[in-house]
Amino acid sequence: MKYLSVIVFLLLPCVLFGQEKGDTQILKWPNGKKAAVSLTYDDGTLNQFHVALPIMESLGMKGTFYINTGEIPSSKYRAKFLGRQPEEILKESQSVPTDENNLFERASLIRFLDMPDAVSFHDRTGAAFEQGRKATAFQLIDEGLSQAVNMGAKNLTIPKIIDGPMIDWEEIRDYAARGHEFGVHTISHPRLAVLDEANLLFELEKCRDEIEMQLGREFLFSAECPFGTEDERVMEYALEMFPATRNRMPEEFLEEINRSGKFDLSKDYNKEYVQWQRGPLSGTSPELMRSWVDDILTRDDTWLVLVFHGIEGIGWEAIPEAVIKSYFEYIAEKEDIWVGTFAEVTKYMRQRMHTKVDYSLEEKKLKISLNSALDKFWYDQELTLMTLIPSDWNKVVLKYGSTEEVLSIHKNANGKYVTYGIPAEISKFSLDNR
Repeated sequence: MKYLSVIVFLLLPCVLFGQEKGDTQILKWPNGKKAAVSLTYDDGTLNQFHVALPIMESLGMKGTFYINTGEIPSSKYRAKFLGRQPEEILKESQSVPTDENNLFERASLIRFLDMPDAVSFHDRTGAAFEQGRKATAFQLIDEGLSQAVNMGAKNLTIPKIIDGPMIDWEEIRDYAARGHEFGVHTISHPRLAVLDEANLLFELEKCRDEIEMQLGREFLFSAECPFGTEDERVMEYALEMFPATRNRMPEEFLEEINRSGKFDLSKDYNKEYVQWQRGPLSGTSPELMRSWVDDILTRDDTWLVLVFHGIEGIGWEAIPEAVIKSYFEYIAEKEDIWVGTFAEVTKYMRQRMHTKVDYSLEEKKLKISLNSALDKFWYDQELTLMTLIPSDWNKVVLKYGSTEEVLSIHKNANGKYVTYGIPAEISKFSLDNR
């Protein structure tokens, strides 16, 4: 994404807060928190909603759910293969080996063939391709199509991807109304990197269209392309369609450490923020999971993005309910952590980094304005500000529109200051000395 606004790099008030009265900054995290955590889920399996979500809500937490829409019972759009007739492609494969010229078409087809291991051939091909093992990818497709020819498997069937039953849109709408985020995870969880353009776009666009139709455009802020892909071609399409993806966050102010990466806690990454992704699996120890939370509290710049799949026996690498409950309670105990959805955290960071703060100080009034070119439809997070006030001010009233709020006055090495929240739709306000 391209931003046209002036970028302001703001620092922690306790360290480099300017001496000029009226100096105002947007705090790094809401309400002066020290770190952020997002609880994200892939695929939309049953117990994410019937087990994990109630635990989150009991602790005042909201989650982000990246859903495969094709297996939701009342969805309009189902997975399908777009392209030439399967018989034509299968016949051609008997005399023309798979190579870079035909890989994407064949990898798009193979997962729909009505034969054992069809999805496995597709998934293994995609993994090999993304790892740079193209010869292996070609070989896997040749092997799979040869098997299909020998079995006479020319009919197509919709691949079954999700384990167990799925909740339906009426239930999803209820969760969305309660503040949980839903996002695109494709129709049927393919390896997008080895799909041709028509099938790749169908998987992303129809999942997008389904979510917009069922929930509204506001739920199209973020997406996650399956298998955590960072394939350049896929990312080009996805980042054009959605304001954010969990796969990649191409922000100049953000250091991105994905699930396969290593985070050096002592390192200065020379970025304002660090996004650290971790993917707890069924065998991940509770001690290791808690250590991630402890680690982010040793810094003030880190956003821990947790990626869950199966919960309590349903879904890939399912984590037991008792482990999830204990872990979420551990996070909730940390008063310096802000738990926000993926969209909420992304929006807050971008709003902070792309907002220009201006102020003018009169005898008993401080006028402050916030200016940003970000799209107001998407960027709706309340910002937390801190302002250094004159030493002789003893009562401060925040005023905007019909709102008047008396603020608590605090003091640090730089003098007196106040902190307060400003809704996204407010661009001009004042602090009055009464």
